[in-house]
Parts: sequence; C-alpha cells; structure tokens
Amino acid sequence: MVQAAKFSVEEYHRIVATGALGDRRIELLHGELVELSPETPYHANQNNKIYKYLLKQFDGLADVRSHHPITLATSEPEPDLVLARLPESRYDTRHPEPADIFLVIEISYSTLDYDLEIKQKIYASAGIPDYWVIKLGDPSVQVSRSLIQFTNPRGGRYQQCSECTTGELQISAFPDVTLEVNRFLA
Repeated sequence: MVQAAKFSVEEYHRIVATGALGDRRIELLHGELVELSPETPYHANQNNKIYKYLLKQFDGLADVRSHHPITLATSEPEPDLVLARLPESRYDTRHPEPADIFLVIEISYSTLDYDLEIKQKIYASAGIPDYWVIKLGDPSVQVSRSLIQFTNPRGGRYQQCSECTTGELQISAFPDVTLEVNRFLA
C-alpha cells in the first residue's frame, strides 16, 4: 500500500524555514503539502475589492488579513481573507490560531468543490465560528454568484449553512456590523 507522508505543523514550519519550497505556493492541509492553484486576475481583483471593503468595515475592530497563513492543529492553510483579533502585533511571532479568528473567507472560481468540502471540514474542525465561500461565476456574466455562509461549528461540521445573492449579513462576533452581500459579489 502506498501512503503519502504526513507532516506536523511544526515539521512544516521547519521545512518552510529552510527555504526548500522556494517560491512555490504551498499549504499544509491535514498534514499533507498541497500546492495552491495560480491566481487568475479575476480572482485577485475580487479578493482585492473585498479586502478593501472589510478594511473599512472593521477598522479598529479586527485585523483584516489577505493570503496569509493561519495555524490549525494539523493544517496551515492560506485563506483568501481572514478577520482576526487585534492587536496585529500578536502575529509578529506566530500566525493566527483558531481562538484568534472570527471569519475565514475563500473566494471560489475554480476551487468551489474543494472549498465546500475539504476546506469547510478543516475550518469546522478547528472551530472557526464563521466560514464564507464567495462563489464567483464566469467573469463575463453577472449570474451564478453567491455567498455561502457556514456558522455554528460542532463535531467537525458546520451546523448551519445559508446561501444568498442579496441582502445584508453579520458575523457572529460583530452583530452590530452589517455587511452588504452585493459588496462581496460585485
């Protein structure tokens, strides 16, 4: 039987520190090294627009992070966007951990099944309270876009899931901050 080698988060940190991975974009997921897909201009621009919106909405409330690692028990993914506890200086010597994280967002253009299955289970198992998947459609057509909101993680699964294309949302940690769904899908 052939089996992939598994790495702990600590072993992964040692590998990264050696520079052996070079400029490759790699995540550690369930102990396995996974190469990230190249980012299309469409995905990058959507990420940038959402990042700027979140910066304005959570100024002084949360650290808004884009494409930076978070450290979980057996994984170190690099989500598209994360809202983490302040002060941001707490991340000078470590990446945000589950207790630091309010929200993880993955923007899905070509990775939808992966984000809805694999990543959703990883984030739920870590107890991340809010996980959103921005489902992008074809960039030339303004249809098929939606925001999928996962909340209430328990037993390695999110207990609630809803999908919307319009309206307003809140993050459980910030019920007084109202977010416009269209700002995530524009």
